Amino acid sequence: MSDKRETGKTPHLITLPTEDREKIFSSALEVLQRTGINIYDKKTLNILGDAGARIDGNRAYIPSKLVEHALESAPKEIQIYTRDGEPAMRLSGSNCYFGNGTDCPNILDPFTGQRRPFLKTDIEKAGILCDALSNLDFVMPTGVASDKSPSTSDIHQFHAMMMNTHKPIIFTSYTPENQRDIIKIAAIAAGGEMELRDKPFVISYPQPISPLTYNREVCEKLRFCAENRIPVICTTAPMSGASAPVTAEGTMVLCLAECLSAIVIGQLINEGTPMITIGIPIVLNMKTAAISFDAPELQLMSTALFDLREFIKLPTWGMAAATDSKIPDEQATITAALSCAFQALGGANLIHGIGCLESGMTTSFELIVLTNEIIGMLRRILRGVNADPEHLAIDVIQEVGPGGEFLTHSHTFDYFRELWDSELIDRGSYEAWAKKGSKSLGQRIREKVKDILENHKPKPLNLEKSRAISEILQIRESN
Repeated sequence: MSDKRETGKTPHLITLPTEDREKIFSSALEVLQRTGINIYDKKTLNILGDAGARIDGNRAYIPSKLVEHALESAPKEIQIYTRDGEPAMRLSGSNCYFGNGTDCPNILDPFTGQRRPFLKTDIEKAGILCDALSNLDFVMPTGVASDKSPSTSDIHQFHAMMMNTHKPIIFTSYTPENQRDIIKIAAIAAGGEMELRDKPFVISYPQPISPLTYNREVCEKLRFCAENRIPVICTTAPMSGASAPVTAEGTMVLCLAECLSAIVIGQLINEGTPMITIGIPIVLNMKTAAISFDAPELQLMSTALFDLREFIKLPTWGMAAATDSKIPDEQATITAALSCAFQALGGANLIHGIGCLESGMTTSFELIVLTNEIIGMLRRILRGVNADPEHLAIDVIQEVGPGGEFLTHSHTFDYFRELWDSELIDRGSYEAWAKKGSKSLGQRIREKVKDILENHKPKPLNLEKSRAISEILQIRESN
């Protein structure tokens, strides 16, 4: 698999010219100051009012100076750890990390091929799968546990993932109370509240409502994260033509305004709160009124917003390998490849959504494995070109000379491992492929999924911590 070393210079995709970046950023500031945001939470309104925002009923009008101060005080780099306290992701600059999607109600069963509701055991299997895949850096509770009470299924979903992987977890929560229990579970796994604060392995993902609205639950979640220094994703998902203007540019302005308002609130609650931002503008299919993850405008808007890093300078949030396709077919592959490339080259630090079919309604383990291969190829490109003497190899060329060969030279032995390789992508001869059974990539992927689920053993949490976490689940279920 690909080497994640940071070598050479990472290539970048630039979407917006400088003058357009300024226009979009200043337009978002104007929206916050002139249009404002609706907040249905007295504490948050008071915090904004005390800081200088104009309050009129539930509407808060945020001056540019509050945005500027918030962007200055928010950390420009965030270190995320594994469940065991080891460094896992450094969110800054051009570093990009990939993870699966979240909260899909259905799964495409990897053994029967049938679409059916998610069960908690399926989320456990998703944890095992993601734990085994080297190019997935973080995980999300990929499904909705239909066999658990709707009031606590989000807690069970977090529990199912955390017990089956040591990788960092980005989670959603249905209520502020459930968020607190999820954080309590994470603290037990980390060894205590201070240990979790010092070495966070979880990131919370509350989401304001487009356009420009915060309900009480979102405000409470954001406030809890800020007060406890839990890293939080401050993004929205406005839909062009529905909850946002139909133009890509108007959607970007609204999306940015919403993200900036969340940063302001978080920093006013607790200056220095670690925050990840830039939203995921969604496109509404005007023919079907369905959300479209395959729309090229989604990638255009996302990468254009990433160009605003000169104003934002905070870690960024993106989405890739989520598709409108109903099965992991050629359509899904096109979307996975293009979206991963655009998001990574555009500058997203955390890229989620891998494995989501049907616009987020279904998860495919096969698409997760396929995208793991795509990321491996992409990571080789992201390493860029290294122009140091060893890689330029002038002396090696001199030693070999005209008419020579490099295969047996020690330089080849020293550096050939930098070339990308894969267990699944076939690059051999026709005869070798036929000898192995003439299997398609889809067949090889299905075999790998089943092999991982049957044989991979994630690192377990110790028994004492597991029991303490089980007690929390039992208490919530009994209430």
